[in-house]
Amino acid sequence: MMQNQQGQTHQNMHTGTVAPQMNHGGHEVFDVHEVLSGAIGTMNQYMLLQQHVKDPELLDIIKRQYQFMQDEYNITVECFKSGQNPSKPTQSYKMTQGNDFVYGLTPSQPKKPLQSVAEITDECISGMMLGGVKSVASMKTMAALEVTNPVVRRVLADSIPNCIEMAYEISIYQNKHQYYQVPQLAEQDMTQLLNAFAPATGMPQMPNNNMKH
Repeated sequence: MMQNQQGQTHQNMHTGTVAPQMNHGGHEVFDVHEVLSGAIGTMNQYMLLQQHVKDPELLDIIKRQYQFMQDEYNITVECFKSGQNPSKPTQSYKMTQGNDFVYGLTPSQPKKPLQSVAEITDECISGMMLGGVKSVASMKTMAALEVTNPVVRRVLADSIPNCIEMAYEISIYQNKHQYYQVPQLAEQDMTQLLNAFAPATGMPQMPNNNMKH
């Protein structure tokens, strides 16, 4: 995805023209720091978890997602430091899983915290991966709403769908192995909720604020 507003200048009412590398608001700087720190934390977690993975399919997911996260991290760091377009545009993450969820619950053991590293399973690893990706998605969304630099804003906004895609890929993997089970409502209840809304029609009449008093 292409970023825009390359070379656009901005003004500070007290100091004049703002240099591209300083084209950031205060809130933005703190939020992007949090995003980048969160990205590092998630990548570090992936690196640590990788050595404990047993399923080749999960190992493939963790390696592909790590590489993509690293590329996005580098792009974000580059445009954040320069205030301008990065040397390459953000990409779209492509998962390899299908998108068929199996609905329903089967009996399983209650979850509890691990007592030792030896208890780490692929279920546990995929769960931590999902938690990390969801956390970064939330941070990027909140930061994108506060960013004033047009390039950094677009890089973060383009990155959010990739986080969603990664989380979806992990959840499908978990569902396939019954780590992530999906209950459904009774058909009668679901039908009622699915039909609880109707489309809006026409434009409502707005009050005329130009009327003379």
